[in-house]
Amino acid sequence: MKFGNGVLGAILIVALIGPNAWGQTADTATAEKPKQDNPIYRVDTRPYQAFYLTNATQQNAANEVVVAVRNLLDPQIKIYLVPSQNAIMMRGSPEQLALAQKIINDLDRPTKSYRLTYSITELEGGKRVGVQHFSMIVTSGQRTQLKQGSRVPIVTGSDKGDSQVQYIDIGLNFDSTLDQYANGAKLSTRVEQTSVAEERSGVGPQDPVVRQTTLANTSFLLPGKPVVLGSLDVPGSMRHMDIDVMMEPIVP
Repeated sequence: MKFGNGVLGAILIVALIGPNAWGQTADTATAEKPKQDNPIYRVDTRPYQAFYLTNATQQNAANEVVVAVRNLLDPQIKIYLVPSQNAIMMRGSPEQLALAQKIINDLDRPTKSYRLTYSITELEGGKRVGVQHFSMIVTSGQRTQLKQGSRVPIVTGSDKGDSQVQYIDIGLNFDSTLDQYANGAKLSTRVEQTSVAEERSGVGPQDPVVRQTTLANTSFLLPGKPVVLGSLDVPGSMRHMDIDVMMEPIVP
């Protein structure tokens, strides 16, 4: 009976305290927990720094720098690219910020420029008829285009008696992308030659026939050494054109 009375008394005490009292005690313990020890209120007190890029002006180049810094440093660091400011924001320890500065200095270097000279030698029956040179300034990693020729109007329709005209480019078109390497550069180039034939298409009385020849090539260039890209036939004639290109670095 004494044991039974003790158990009964314990049950009565729990009943008198009730679940609310236990809940208040747990809530009070959580509320009294210091904010600095609570992950919910924890604040990152590590310093941050803005690194402004001076040479990586294209966003893809800036993205490559960000990826390199993120891969070489602690995964816990916070790093963001701000394209409008061409800047990298980073938060980390002083040692991490110093290492990031070194990596950025090594990668954010001036982009080199080159002069590409395309030489087109026109031949007929094995004899040289003429030579033309076309030069353009290109920057490593960027696309450059050069066009020479005429714009030919083509009537595409009419609206209330007014003719609708569209223009097409006729002549030579050079499309080049140069990527710098250690001792040279890789050139992806496309040379397109178009001309208007004497005969008509037959679709409309004024519709011309446009002849087109395209040469696409990827080559590795060394400074000062010309590379033969190929040959293009001259539409409507027995002539053809040999095309070569030469790269020269531009010294600032």
